Amino acid sequence: MSTVVVGAGPAGLAVASALARRAHRATVLERASVGASWRGHYDRLHLHTTRRLSFLGGSPIPRRYGRWVARDDVVAHLDEMARDLRVRPGVTVERVDPDGPGWVLSTSDGPVRARDVVIATGYNHTPLAPSWPGVDGYTGELLHAADYRSGAPFAGRDVLVVGVGNTGAEIAVDLVESGARSVRLAVRTPPHIVRRSTLGWPAQGTGMVVRHLPVPVVDVVARGLARVEVPDLSSYGLPRPTTGLYSRMLEGATPVQDVGLIAAVRDGAVTPVAAVVGIEDDEVLLADGTRLRPEVIVAATGYRRDLEPLVGHLGVLDERGLPRSHGARAPRPGLYLTGFTTPISGMFRELRLDAERIARAIA
Repeated sequence: MSTVVVGAGPAGLAVASALARRAHRATVLERASVGASWRGHYDRLHLHTTRRLSFLGGSPIPRRYGRWVARDDVVAHLDEMARDLRVRPGVTVERVDPDGPGWVLSTSDGPVRARDVVIATGYNHTPLAPSWPGVDGYTGELLHAADYRSGAPFAGRDVLVVGVGNTGAEIAVDLVESGARSVRLAVRTPPHIVRRSTLGWPAQGTGMVVRHLPVPVVDVVARGLARVEVPDLSSYGLPRPTTGLYSRMLEGATPVQDVGLIAAVRDGAVTPVAAVVGIEDDEVLLADGTRLRPEVIVAATGYRRDLEPLVGHLGVLDERGLPRSHGARAPRPGLYLTGFTTPISGMFRELRLDAERIARAIA
C-alpha cells in the first residue's frame, strides 16, 4: 500500500481526491463514517465561506446549495467525493511509527503499512469538557456544544451558553429563535466580530486579500473595518477586543462571523455576562462575583486535536499539540499533517490548496 490518509472528513477526502486525479490511489481510514464531525454538528450550521470558494475536490459544489452551504449539503458534498475513493470506515488508527523507508499504522484492524501517511483527523476531533472548579458535582443539565442539535428542546427555559466563539454565538442565536425564555452568553475574552458579507462582498474575500500582509498591518485594517461595519456593543457587556484580529487568529482564536448575534445582543435577547470561574451548590460563579442558577448550561468550550496518541512520540507537535509544520512541509519524510489551522482566507479553500500541494509532493 503506497499512501494512507487518516480521516475521511473534508481534509482527508480533499487529499485523497487530489491524489486520485493524479492516478495515485490512496486508502482512507476512518474511525466512524465519512464526514462524521459534520454530521454531528448542530442543525442550523452553514459554511461561513462562499460556495464558490469552498469546494474540496475536482468538482464545484452545486449552485442549488446556495451561497452559504448548509450542514446537510456539506455532508452530501463529502459523500459525493467519497464515492470515487477507497474509504474504509470503522477503522481506528491508534499510532503511527516508522517502518524502514515508510510507516506502519497500528489500527483496530491490525497493522497497516504505507510509504506515505497523511494525518487529517480534523480540527474538531475531541470535545474539550469544561474544567471549572466544582463542575464534577454539578447536578443540573450540562451539555457540550458537540451534543447540541437545535434549540427546540430548550424552548421556555433559562439557558447559559459558555464560550463566544462561532459555535457559542450561533447556538445562542438559535436558542433565542427557538423560544428559550432567557439566553445568557458567558464571555471570557471579547471576540472579534465580523460581518459574513458586506454589500455582497464576503469576509472571506477580505481574508484572501490580506493574508500575506504583515500581521500588524492586517490588525490595523481589521480594526478600521470593524469600526465601520460592527457597532460598539460595550454598553451591552460585549466590548471591542484590545488585541488585533490576525494576532488572535495566529493564537487559534477565530473571529465570530455575525449570523444574528449583533441584533440579538442589541435587542436584549442574548445577554453577555462575565466568564464562568466555578460552580458551587449548583450555582454558576462568574468572574464579576455574580451567581446564576440556569436551567441548562451549554458549554461551547472547544475541541482538542488529540494528535498526541497518534504522532506525539515522533517529535512533530509543538507545546500546544499542533503540528510544527503543516501541509506539504512534511515534518518527517513521508508524513504529512493537514487541517489543523484556522486560516483567515477560509478553511475549506485552504484544505483544497493544501491537498493539491500534498498530492504533488507524494505523486
